Amino acid sequence: MTGTAAAIAATTLEAGPAASAATAATTGPGPDAVSVLPGDPRYPDLVVGNNSRWVAHPESVRLVRTTEQVVRAVQEAVDGNKRISVRSGGHCYADFVFNPEVRVVIDTSMLDSVAYDEKMQAFSVGAGSTLLHAYESLFRGWGVTVPGGMCYSVGAGGHISGGGYGMLSRRHGLTVDHLYAVEVVVVDTRGRARSVVATREADDPDRDLWWAHTGGGGGNFGVVTRYWFRSPGATDTAPSSLLPRPPKEVLVSALALPWSELDKDSFTALVRAFGEWHEKNGAPESTGASLCSFLMMNHKANGSIGLLTQIDATVPGAEKALDEFIADVTASMSDGALRPMSAPVGELGPLPDLFTPQRLSWLHSVKLLGTSNPTLTNPTLRGHHKSAYLRKNVTEAQAQAMYRHLTRTDHENPQSMVVLLSYGGRINTVRPGDTASAQRDSVFKGLFQSFWAGSGDDAANIGWTRDVFGEVFSATGGYPVPGPATDGCYINYPDADITDTGVNTTGVPWYTLYYKGNYPRLQQIKATYDPRNTFRHSQSITLPNPT
Repeated sequence: MTGTAAAIAATTLEAGPAASAATAATTGPGPDAVSVLPGDPRYPDLVVGNNSRWVAHPESVRLVRTTEQVVRAVQEAVDGNKRISVRSGGHCYADFVFNPEVRVVIDTSMLDSVAYDEKMQAFSVGAGSTLLHAYESLFRGWGVTVPGGMCYSVGAGGHISGGGYGMLSRRHGLTVDHLYAVEVVVVDTRGRARSVVATREADDPDRDLWWAHTGGGGGNFGVVTRYWFRSPGATDTAPSSLLPRPPKEVLVSALALPWSELDKDSFTALVRAFGEWHEKNGAPESTGASLCSFLMMNHKANGSIGLLTQIDATVPGAEKALDEFIADVTASMSDGALRPMSAPVGELGPLPDLFTPQRLSWLHSVKLLGTSNPTLTNPTLRGHHKSAYLRKNVTEAQAQAMYRHLTRTDHENPQSMVVLLSYGGRINTVRPGDTASAQRDSVFKGLFQSFWAGSGDDAANIGWTRDVFGEVFSATGGYPVPGPATDGCYINYPDADITDTGVNTTGVPWYTLYYKGNYPRLQQIKATYDPRNTFRHSQSITLPNPT
């Protein structure tokens, strides 16, 4: 980092970890960002993300390498009254980044450095770093990690700001539970772009901006350029003690459960057994908290349902706990019905060698599972997605609704699916208002989605996803309204329908489903740091109504 950006960092860090706003000039030394224009061969790859439904046609994509370049790019867009969007890894499920109104895309993918910051006493991760790059760098350099998601190419920028979670979260919490500081380029009332470093320190006047990035979602307040991580309560000065240390080894199991062995009753028992186990095994210090599992229920046309499970192999009784979990969840199936995962199931490719649980080094498991997702490498796939936080097990009627739609003969897409994912444990030891991630007592999550290749199949796949989701949550108007059994939706799995009152008939606003009671505070922070509503998209946090 050079020029003004270096001066920003030096000023902030030398003032101590509770230092406040740092402001950068909009011009100064150093090269400008690379502008990729429509005639550039790079342009087609930079105006569409992982979901090919969403494509933009901006005037330019600005590829940035420094905070200073971000400040200048934002300032130029503001001065030209041009709509901005921000891309990190390109995995947004909705049109937040790529939509017809965007004139300038600020691409942070080259802001990907991972380092230990001695003055901050925290690990710096660039907003453009992919999760796999961050995991490898943190682990190889210092033997530590953050408990983030499994997909290797997801970018840190959006993953962290939305309250990312992953296979270590039941033991170590959400990524944002370890977030110490964030650097954000914001725009003030006068239209002046500047960078702000906000920390979690109680006396930091910009602490609210840090809080907003612990689950407030991407693209709402400014352009995140980097994060710093240090676990709360970490007092040792050794970097290797400042973040969670991943397991030395993990046990990984991948099973295929053939649809030929399932009828309505055995399917219902399977789904409810998965939920029941999570209801009973949510204690953060239990052996069960070291176990994470995905029940990947593809449409019957796929041929199989997948059960992927990982547990910390160093925990006493790990093998027994894994065996008992698999036995409990699959108890409704006949002896010998389980198969190796020899074909794609859920979002995973073939993993036949994991039919018998294998001991793998943690980093080996991260790379194996993270790169085995075929949906991440197919540039033609379109998708529709919906999510739910589940505080309690699904009912028999809800499981049977899943069965009906997963066995429909009028829609036979092998990549239409319902996925149940482990949650709870250490995640639920944090109070809902301590971070912007408000859902802090759920035991597992649901992800309802469909993938397909051509626009001609949009209506069928969007309709199927709406149908299964709407029927599963029909008792509360078709969405998982916060209440005794459900707790809303996950902002990092944005739902393109959630603002449509014709689909979301609950009467509960979309922002309550995502943010619950934290939304008014997020609006006030929006008013402070983005008073002109420079950073906005189809589901962005709105400015509070004037009083």
